[in-house]
Amino acid sequence: MANYDLLIKLHDPQAFNPAPPRLNEAGIILRKPIGPDRSLLLAWAASHFPSLWVDEIQQALSNQPVSCWLAQQAGNLLGFACYDATALGFFGPLGVIDSARGLGIGSALTRACFHEMHIKGYRYAIVGRTQAEAFYRRIAPLIAIADSDPGCYADTLLLMEALSEASRTVGTD
Repeated sequence: MANYDLLIKLHDPQAFNPAPPRLNEAGIILRKPIGPDRSLLLAWAASHFPSLWVDEIQQALSNQPVSCWLAQQAGNLLGFACYDATALGFFGPLGVIDSARGLGIGSALTRACFHEMHIKGYRYAIVGRTQAEAFYRRIAPLIAIADSDPGCYADTLLLMEALSEASRTVGTD
């Protein structure tokens, strides 16, 4: 299945109520990370998600204001969502640990970001290179952008491929 970009309509901020009551009842909170959370979030993300996502989280944490949300239950991080990390107007990455999937955390984090993007003046968000159209369609009206793969990721994908190839050939002489 090919990856492609989605254009998400952010016209109605009321559609993005970030925290459903069932998360609150389970003691799961959504919040913006603060300075002391930076190294904790990055270390946690590095142990659960691809390194490229960690780079994007780091970018979102460097934005002013921070363009990242996290989900936490007591002392446990459960998920995160970022925007304006790959490029302005882009949503993602979004990650929820396996043991917390199916609780609505990913949807709630996405809605929190979309709501905040709307408040900042965005009327559309782009979700880059996704195969999760059905997930996003449940959250907001969207348009699949034809011929959008690899889009802004083209040069990064070439670099990844070249570095991967170089690492395979090191020491083969």
